[in-house]
Amino acid sequence: MKRIALFINSLQKGGSERVMVNLAEYFHSQNYDVILVTQYQRENEYALSPNIRRIFSEPKPEELTGSRIQNFCMRFRCLRDIWKNYKPDIILSFLGKNNLMAIATAAFLPAKVAVSVRGEPTMEYEGRLMRFLAKRMFRFADGVILQTERAKAFFPKTVQRKSVILKNPLNPMFLTQKQALQRDNVIVAAGRLDENKNHAMLIHAFAKIAGEYPEMKLVIYGEGELRESLMQLVAEKELTERITLPGSIDNVAEKIGSAKIFALTSNTEGMPNSIIEAMVLGTPVISTDCPCGGPATLIEDGKNGLLVPVGDAYALADALRKLLSDEELARKISENALKIADELDPQKVDREWLLYLVERL
Repeated sequence: MKRIALFINSLQKGGSERVMVNLAEYFHSQNYDVILVTQYQRENEYALSPNIRRIFSEPKPEELTGSRIQNFCMRFRCLRDIWKNYKPDIILSFLGKNNLMAIATAAFLPAKVAVSVRGEPTMEYEGRLMRFLAKRMFRFADGVILQTERAKAFFPKTVQRKSVILKNPLNPMFLTQKQALQRDNVIVAAGRLDENKNHAMLIHAFAKIAGEYPEMKLVIYGEGELRESLMQLVAEKELTERITLPGSIDNVAEKIGSAKIFALTSNTEGMPNSIIEAMVLGTPVISTDCPCGGPATLIEDGKNGLLVPVGDAYALADALRKLLSDEELARKISENALKIADELDPQKVDREWLLYLVERL
């Protein structure tokens, strides 16, 4: 039986973490021996089947008492020991420094290593040193999994030749959610409340149209460090009765599926799961056309969604007006968006990942 080890920081709720958990469950269902290695355990994590062993790679706090170099060496040894003890045939790593650590700690071991960049490479590898390391070290990976052609262009030809673009499998829970027959007067967004998701742009845009559409409300689902500042912005706009931030919820599919519009306002994205999920539910989507091109890969502007420039609250307000004032356009976009379900069927896409890891590495 082949052994597959998956490696990521934590299982805290987010797009990449959800994809990794779903892949782990699928690989296990196909009779592979699977472990999921994380550095930490966080609050508000995705649940993992008890049949899949989870191992923590972070040393105990009392062991990290030396210099930064000594602590790094301790982390390096702990992760390498996991590979030596488990003896995986394949290691699949997600995100940033994890990818570099996976390549380095598995050096000269028999395991095949595949690394995956989940977003804009210049964001995952910030700074000259990190970008240099990514471009150099990825040459030693057995495979590189990317989200878009734009992300592929970041790397030198030696890395591009061993790269593949694999889609995100659709979260199965969204396939069981029925399309709403009648939509609520709500615009929804979902994602971490941080600088990159730029929910402030959405609040500014909603404020510009609020007087024109007094029946509409805005709900932003998620948690993060910008909660207080976003709530303060809502108060400054005098829209506390119409804009709410209820935090993370379990039935987000139901809320997205019953909304009139789903909005994504990120500065950068890989292949946004939230857009995919909204489209599968037939909810018209407006998204920023952000690097590294994930939204533009999913959305054909004006046909199955609308794209607006990054950071442009005026353009977003105009796009909201367009959908709210033109029911026929909203219906057409909704119908076309539904077609993405076949393309991203989880059984189909999960199998593409497995075939790549098992047969092509």
